[in-house]
Amino acid sequence: MKPAAFELVRASSVAEAIRCLSASEGMARVMAGGQSLMPMLNLRLAAAAQIIDLSKIEELNTVEVDGELATYGARITHAQFEDGDVLDVTRGLMRKVASGIAYRAVRNRGTLAGSIALCDPSADWVSTMLALDAQVEIVNSERTRVESVRDFVLGAYTTTLEDDELIRSVKVPVLPSDACWGFFKSSRKLGEFAQSLAVAVAIPSKNYQRVVVGATDGAPVLLDGVATLLQGAVQAAGKESSRATVYELARQELKDAGLEDDFLIDLHAASVVTAFTEAAKNESNNKPDA
Repeated sequence: MKPAAFELVRASSVAEAIRCLSASEGMARVMAGGQSLMPMLNLRLAAAAQIIDLSKIEELNTVEVDGELATYGARITHAQFEDGDVLDVTRGLMRKVASGIAYRAVRNRGTLAGSIALCDPSADWVSTMLALDAQVEIVNSERTRVESVRDFVLGAYTTTLEDDELIRSVKVPVLPSDACWGFFKSSRKLGEFAQSLAVAVAIPSKNYQRVVVGATDGAPVLLDGVATLLQGAVQAAGKESSRATVYELARQELKDAGLEDDFLIDLHAASVVTAFTEAAKNESNNKPDA
């Protein structure tokens, strides 16, 4: 199938893109890489009278690090993280996540900001950004607001982004030297969206710990009990928590979050154990910034 007819506008600045959005009365869509939007248009799962292309806006292809926060422009692609073309302030986590997204052709054009804006529950970046406590910078003709990913994501394909707004950047905390992480994704075959996804991050010096399960029917699920267990395991310097303990606690928290399918609960719990174990070992991923 092919999409219904639409007008293509190649915006030369963020200001021009915002003006087009404001004038569209909710009938415009913003496109950075187009790796999700174009298939949805082709399948008539989405419609737009106007597509606002951001690919010519150079200010959206920048990376700035200010103290403990890195700001990634909305045009930064998965491949730029994978290839090390942009600084990875997460000590390798973002590079690992990016390298496992879909296929190289998709990674060449797909963007971090676009993935978050779409908010597919099976996509890698939404869960990863939630685990890192990242923020999105959102602009329209009247204001700029910065919102945590935790508040931004409301559910599957549902965010707080309004029709006249676009994501200008994603702000990611710089992980310190004692930070550790684990990431695991289960897919039917290479390149497909995840059936199950788990991300674990712990920063002992900041008393920060977060374990996230993605690829659910809704928003990613935070496992607070498992996260507390992770912090204890990291601080114990090598004394691993029982995998069975982590597994059972994850299963219970997933049930408490409203998941009902026993097979998927077991699959997610197994993913959590793998991510938890990788983070708790605090070895291969705790390396200088790439």
